[in-house]
Amino acid sequence: MRGCIIFLILFTFSCFLPHSSNPQTPPSPPTDIKVFDTPNDAGRSVTITWKKSLEDTTLIEYEILRFTDPDGEGISAGKVSLGTENFEDKEVEDGVDYFYLIRAIAPIGFSDSEQVGPVRSKGQLYDTSRTNVLIGVMIYSFLLLYFIYSARKGKELFVRKIAGLDAIDEAIGRATEMGKPILFVPGISVIEDVATLASLNILSRVARKTADYKSRIIIPNRDPIVMPVCREVVREAYLSQGRPDAYREDDIYYVTYSQFGYASAVSGIMVREKPATNLFLGMFYAESLILAETGASTGAIQIAGTDAVAQLPFFITACDYTLIGEELYAASAYLSKEPMSLGSLKGQDWAKIVIGAAILIGILLTTLNITFFTNFFTI
Repeated sequence: MRGCIIFLILFTFSCFLPHSSNPQTPPSPPTDIKVFDTPNDAGRSVTITWKKSLEDTTLIEYEILRFTDPDGEGISAGKVSLGTENFEDKEVEDGVDYFYLIRAIAPIGFSDSEQVGPVRSKGQLYDTSRTNVLIGVMIYSFLLLYFIYSARKGKELFVRKIAGLDAIDEAIGRATEMGKPILFVPGISVIEDVATLASLNILSRVARKTADYKSRIIIPNRDPIVMPVCREVVREAYLSQGRPDAYREDDIYYVTYSQFGYASAVSGIMVREKPATNLFLGMFYAESLILAETGASTGAIQIAGTDAVAQLPFFITACDYTLIGEELYAASAYLSKEPMSLGSLKGQDWAKIVIGAAILIGILLTTLNITFFTNFFTI
């Protein structure tokens, strides 16, 4: 009897409590669906955007359905988490019409948005977001072409003095007067290294001078591919100077691929042959100090050059002259005065000035809270 009374009381009390809406109602669908070809791409991509469902926080995820026929059956193009309002479909074909709808999936069911389309994907010839790069390339190309044209017309282009390169002729002349050989080390890197290529450009100039002065040049190599290139460069230099008979192929040879084995061998050459001039030009690593200190102990004039920042302090300390970084690359234009090389060098220098000016302008405008300039140069 007591249990029946309690039940009646609880039932009567529950009749006066507010009732919630039907918990089985599906969520509202996403709205404002838009589909368009993804801009600034190579094609095969469509972008879909929408406004999320009003019950977004109760959803599990959104599913994007793709249709090739608006009345056909759609396939899933992908799923994204709740709170997301865009999706890029990268599995489409260019030139094909597609239709899309967005499905809001909740634990109790789902609801579909309206179907939108058609949309086609295609590749763009020009990426408008990289306009800054295009302008930079145009400015750089103009500077290069202008200075190359000026050099070919005979205009004298100023290039600052590089003491290490000016000293090469003096060093070769000293070796000739003393009757001692010249040691040329083209670095220890491979032929693809830019520093090695720059070293070979300088070798061509050095070989022409040794041919004129009837001096001996010794070139030990660490890389077996660099060795035949060195031989060909020296042979061409001697032929151009009319001294093919003075060319000695045996003085250009392969030593070993071992880094410190090579350093030991070159050190032995310096001690035995006593070259009057040592040229260390190219890429170097930990062996640089061994080579430079050994050469200094023999009393030779030493000219070094590398773009390996960690090795520059050793060369600067132990050598008479050191080409630092880009001075090594500028050597070919500096020594040959060839219009193409000289014009390219001047064009690159002016391009650096333009970049530096752009940086300063950007700093000034950003300080004044004017951001359009820096935004334009942001890739």
